[in-house]
Amino acid sequence: MIRSTTGKALLSIWLTLVIVAGLAMPMVPVPRTWYELPWIPGLEQKARIILFHVPMAWVTLVAFISAMVYGIQFLKTKNLDYDLKSVNAAGLGTVFCILATVTGSIWAKFNWGSFWNWDPRETSIFILLLIYGAYFALRSSIEGAEKRAALSAAYSIIAGVTAPFFIFVMPRIMSGLHPGAKGDEGGAAPVAQLHMPPNMLVVFFASLLGFTMLYVWLFSVRMRISKLEEHH
Repeated sequence: MIRSTTGKALLSIWLTLVIVAGLAMPMVPVPRTWYELPWIPGLEQKARIILFHVPMAWVTLVAFISAMVYGIQFLKTKNLDYDLKSVNAAGLGTVFCILATVTGSIWAKFNWGSFWNWDPRETSIFILLLIYGAYFALRSSIEGAEKRAALSAAYSIIAGVTAPFFIFVMPRIMSGLHPGAKGDEGGAAPVAQLHMPPNMLVVFFASLLGFTMLYVWLFSVRMRISKLEEHH
């Protein structure tokens, strides 16, 4: 679907509307119309970051889990196409992980006064980046397609298992500054229990879908480029 011109156009329009809605819809203490978003206690206007930061983190997890699944498929079949899919998924996951880190750091600057505070969530995402940085370092150091694919697949499985822990579990079992950390007075981040008004939830899920489809499209583009590179 996304390979077609119509699919690309629809995705572009969808993401444009999400970005415009997320940035332009006014946030007020007491909403009176459907297009007004309420302040979330403790976040106020800065709550807008939820509409972009969380979907990026979600796509990061989808990509890393996809890389793990493709790694398993390679070990089962020894088909190098699965290795290609695994490395491309891991690459896109790393890109979205960096974007999630950057957006989170911007939010931290305005909310905590510093871009980086070594909060458990910031620490866990940094560790995840190191894990996948090591993955690409491993691939670049191994000669021979079969051996490289086999070792990369094994590594991607181990890394993929850790991804949900570092993204969702570790930040919630440790005390920290981030909403949803252990000891948070609210009990959970606004997203964790969907503590958002209906109109904000609509924008949030639209963003989640839009960024997921963006990942699917980018993955298909990366696969086509990789196939072309293989034949040259």
